[in-house]
Amino acid sequence: ARAGLVRAAVENGLEPVPSPCTSVCRMDAATGWCAGCWRTLDEIARWSAMDDPQRLAVWARLEQRIHDTETHGP
Repeated sequence: ARAGLVRAAVENGLEPVPSPCTSVCRMDAATGWCAGCWRTLDEIARWSAMDDPQRLAVWARLEQRIHDTETHGP
């Protein structure tokens, strides 16, 4: 849901794409994702160097991860 809001905001001129960080920085050993923002360590480390299309691609992956986890479990 949040990813859809971000996509809509960017389409309406909001730049740069906001970070998905929720200040809950704890990596899940089983998935390799942050428990707060669902990003991998690589995605977190590279975020500041990404352009808007790359950031939107991360948001799309997060949306898919959340959906898959809710549907099938981690």
